[in-house]
Amino acid sequence: MALATRYPRVMLVDAARETLDEARRRIRSGGPLTDADDLAAAVALRLDAAGRPTLSRVINATGVIIHTNLGRAPLSIGALAAMQHVGKGYSNLEFDLESGTRGSRHEHLADLLQRSTHAQASLVVNNAAASLLLVLGALGHGREVVISRGELVEIGGGFRIPDLLRQSGANLVEVGTTNRTYVADYEAAVTDRTAMFLRVHTSNFRQTGFVHAPALGELAQAAHAKGVVLVDDLGSGSLLDTTRYGLAREPLVQESVSSGADLICFSGDKLLGGPQAGIIIGRAEHIARLKRHPLTRALRPDKATLAALGATLASYVRGEADQDIPVWRMMATSPQEIERRAEALVGRLGPLGAGFSVEDGRSAIGGGSLPGETLPTRLLCAPRALGAQAAAAQLRHGSPSVVARLEDDRVVLDLRTVLPEEDDLLTGSLRVLVEPPCAS
Repeated sequence: MALATRYPRVMLVDAARETLDEARRRIRSGGPLTDADDLAAAVALRLDAAGRPTLSRVINATGVIIHTNLGRAPLSIGALAAMQHVGKGYSNLEFDLESGTRGSRHEHLADLLQRSTHAQASLVVNNAAASLLLVLGALGHGREVVISRGELVEIGGGFRIPDLLRQSGANLVEVGTTNRTYVADYEAAVTDRTAMFLRVHTSNFRQTGFVHAPALGELAQAAHAKGVVLVDDLGSGSLLDTTRYGLAREPLVQESVSSGADLICFSGDKLLGGPQAGIIIGRAEHIARLKRHPLTRALRPDKATLAALGATLASYVRGEADQDIPVWRMMATSPQEIERRAEALVGRLGPLGAGFSVEDGRSAIGGGSLPGETLPTRLLCAPRALGAQAAAAQLRHGSPSVVARLEDDRVVLDLRTVLPEEDDLLTGSLRVLVEPPCAS
């Protein structure tokens, strides 16, 4: 009777039918009969589960810093506070407080993006693939886009740059070869129907050996001499020098601006360390055309995204990104600090931690950034006796879920990607993992 007052009738009936169907299948398979009280309890559990969101918090113990499957970049405290600030009431999303008239959501980040990238103008959309689709659709529809064969990349999830080009209505013109392309190849491909040169940073793989690609400055000079637009799709898009962290050099957004690219596209939730967003910066006249395109309204970000991205960019403008933004803090964390935390965690387990060890390992950057680049780390290795597959599943099914990785037939945890404030939660999950079952 209590369930009937808490849930709509149709939801209650569906849950009861599903529970009875499950009980019948179990009986047909030789299972025991289920009494009425157990059936009612099963219905209640099913209704309770149906009312819970499936998106939940996860502790990332994989060591992959920008983990696409786990939500990419964790947000800074400032970004989370900004989202709450504009989300708990109304905001001036599209209202000009000075004049009392309608404003534009696209103006809220203009100054921050200009200060952090030195570009003339900017536009933010809801993800990086959308930013390139908008640029191609607005400036290249029905015209030719020249791109190197070596940059016809797949960007994850089966999505490919040639497919985006076709969807935008632009005509793809491939030049060069897979491994070597020259400025002269681009220049020779220009016709009266050419709209742009497109450079796509191969951020999720690396070519080595007998390879050549023109410098962006060379390509910009050639594009402008031919009267076409140069678009630089950076993919991840970094505002900080990755070599400071012992990693290979990732192209800087600011360098693309100074090299003469007319438009630059990059992601908000990878190396930038903010929310999912596609950021387009560049020459004011081209950004103005993008803002007038009908697709811009379909791809616009919401107030929470703009607030979080604004707080993230503000950290860069203040020169505090490496302290504020989790992905950069994780990259800067030393193996010694990770080892200290791992040993402290084992100490909190007491006698239950006797089978754990702390060993050398490597952390990955992930998220289609810095391919093949890793950082030295110290791994917390679970006892082999637990059984790797079963132990990993138990951690995933805990509360909160813990996602570890399997190496050498055992569960290992890399605390580089575990936030320090999550150490106590992780300790509790490991304690449940290794505690002996209670005697019945």
